[in-house]
Amino acid sequence: MSMSTPAQIVKLPEEPHHQTILKYAREGAHIPGDDDLNPWVPFGDSAAIKHFCFDVRTNSVANILWVKGGGRIGTHRHRGVVSALTLEGSFAYHEYSWVARPGDFVYELPGTDHTLFSDDPNGVKAIFWINGPIEFFDDKGNYDFTADVFWFINHYTSYCEEKGIPINQEMFI
Repeated sequence: MSMSTPAQIVKLPEEPHHQTILKYAREGAHIPGDDDLNPWVPFGDSAAIKHFCFDVRTNSVANILWVKGGGRIGTHRHRGVVSALTLEGSFAYHEYSWVARPGDFVYELPGTDHTLFSDDPNGVKAIFWINGPIEFFDDKGNYDFTADVFWFINHYTSYCEEKGIPINQEMFI
């Protein structure tokens, strides 16, 4: 099916729970990737995050991480499962032998420790679905801070408020 060709809308039989969903559930959302309304929020000296979704019920977030060429994200430990898809460029972890390139899928298990970096001249952009908190450590292995859904919400909303950018309420599920 071509996106430019109008599709015929097919009416499916109604499920018994359909009316309950319509009455009580929140509808899905469309979160544009527009840089003006959905900004790249700086994350350290060599990275930025484009936030897309905050789920306080499950302590989960979805975002695109952009690490500029030669940049890295500090050593961190996942307390939940993380999935990623590389969109542009490449990244690796100092602790592993593989390199994630465009189209590569990466998953990380709870308890995993690693240090993300990109030596690609163009850096990397990868979409991440993060479940649970991430503990960050300094270069000496000392605990620095925890990034959970509330940290990511504050990261996004503080930046938007500082820059006068409207906060997209659709991001909060």
